[in-house]
Amino acid sequence: MVDSIAAGAQAPGFYRFKVGEIEVIALHEGVLVRDRPTGFVPNATHEEVGEAYAAAGMARDKLTITFNALAVRTAGRVVLIDTGLGEFGPPGTGQLLGNLAAAGIQPGEVSAVVISHFHADHILGVNRKDGQRTFPNAEIFVPAKEWDFWMDDAQMDAAPEAAKENFGLCRQVFGKLAETVRRYAWDEEFLPGLTSVRANGHTPGMSAIRITSAGETMMFVADITNNPLVFVRHPEWQAMFDMDPVETIATRKRILDMAAAEKLRVSFYHAPFPATGYIVKNSSGYEFLPALWHAD
Repeated sequence: MVDSIAAGAQAPGFYRFKVGEIEVIALHEGVLVRDRPTGFVPNATHEEVGEAYAAAGMARDKLTITFNALAVRTAGRVVLIDTGLGEFGPPGTGQLLGNLAAAGIQPGEVSAVVISHFHADHILGVNRKDGQRTFPNAEIFVPAKEWDFWMDDAQMDAAPEAAKENFGLCRQVFGKLAETVRRYAWDEEFLPGLTSVRANGHTPGMSAIRITSAGETMMFVADITNNPLVFVRHPEWQAMFDMDPVETIATRKRILDMAAAEKLRVSFYHAPFPATGYIVKNSSGYEFLPALWHAD
């Protein structure tokens, strides 16, 4: 007989799939639902955006943001791509560690943490509230251009007030780790099977991660979109979180074209869990097709 607690609880949020000989594990970090602010898409009307959300099966007046990391088992290592909000997020987030444990991985087993970019929902999980590192045995890999921007005092001094908080967060997260953080360049295979891909625009140094093994390839595309159910269908739309909207759109189209042409499996940070599937081109632009689940 199933006990009442188990019956009322959600299943753990992890999902395994293979890329060649590499095991990839999608990890749900949480979800946040709030009223969608006016101006969320600066180059579309509030009504147009609401209609796009409704067409994707979501409430037309809400902003639903899902957070998903990846764990990768490669060359005897456990690599975590992005860390979520950790203990610092609002209710509904901070689920990564529990789902990592459900997948059979303890924090001390993570040997590398790879950061795609320096927004709070990707980096705050590096440390815990008590100041200890969440993944004590992990090397931390960050995009060199992202580090150069966010850790530059001159850039912080010149930034508008609304952006200064994120500069402070970057120093909070990485300040004590500066001497040990490894910085990777675009197009660099910085770990076996993991190569960075230029994905700037959303932030100055954001990187997608190409994962390759035994002739198979996928790509973690980070935040080239907010919710891809909307922004893949409307690749020309900006989002209020994008620092360089023009470059964001160019990057989005370049990577979507690449994924469609190469038939790459992609994983989005903000897609509905397990946040993985394929991109196809159609008469109006692109479509995100979720991958079929497999039990094996």
